[in-house]
Amino acid sequence: MQAEHLLSVGAELGEGPVWIDGALWFVDIKRNTVFRFDPAARALSSWPAPEHVGWVLPSAQGGLIAGLRSGPHRFLPETGAFERIADIQADLPDNRLNDAAIDAQGRIWFGTMDNLEESETGKVFVLDNGAVHEAGLAAVTITNGPAISPCGSHVYHVDTLGRKVIRHAVSAAGTVDAGSLFLDFNREDRADWGYPDGAICDAEGGVWLGFYAGSAARRFAPDGTLTDEVRFPVSNVTKIALGGEDGRTAFATSARQGLSEEQLASQPLAGDLFTFRTAVPAAPPRKANT
Repeated sequence: MQAEHLLSVGAELGEGPVWIDGALWFVDIKRNTVFRFDPAARALSSWPAPEHVGWVLPSAQGGLIAGLRSGPHRFLPETGAFERIADIQADLPDNRLNDAAIDAQGRIWFGTMDNLEESETGKVFVLDNGAVHEAGLAAVTITNGPAISPCGSHVYHVDTLGRKVIRHAVSAAGTVDAGSLFLDFNREDRADWGYPDGAICDAEGGVWLGFYAGSAARRFAPDGTLTDEVRFPVSNVTKIALGGEDGRTAFATSARQGLSEEQLASQPLAGDLFTFRTAVPAAPPRKANT
């Protein structure tokens, strides 16, 4: 399958797509910008963020929760205001928040990473009713996801530079087990697949991954079997979201970051938004309890 070009954005690091109430929200992390795209009206709106912003997610208490560099904030689109909820890893000024997901209890699982992409200082945290605690997953350099299964029984933790995905069982209280290897992209037959990036789960528990430096998005069944591969005309595919009227329209963000002048010349659509259709719809929408 081939992805179709949907919208010119030219993002340095497009990320965090999420379908909320008939529109696609996403960010450009490195340009400190939050976007809202209304496909029906073909309208794109944007808001400046005070720091690098990794994601926005809907809140049951109104507005959105935004993952800024220093920690989660409440974001009010009607005023453009960002209100700090918590500081994360204040002792590590080179770290920032990167990716996130909401579980069935409304908890936000989010990861941090070394913005220099050198040190294993990236950890996963949980935001639950305004309080933050560590999730208990292994530290890595770049965290992605975690993706959460529809029933909430498993969390998929992406170690991007390690090129693997670890699956952890989750208890009702939100504690995790030691985990087991779910996907390994260091295998010889996957050497040219690039780096696993943003992750989501669909309604059947399938795991969709964008592949940075891999020109593709791929879906894996809960047993790890590859079921779908979608090719892109750009190298850096960062993450997909499922939405639209039937939940079967995929939206994918991409990035210009790290591409040479020659690569950018051959990839004029790098950093733009793409779309394709899927057989399995999105998991039921969730809102944060914070």
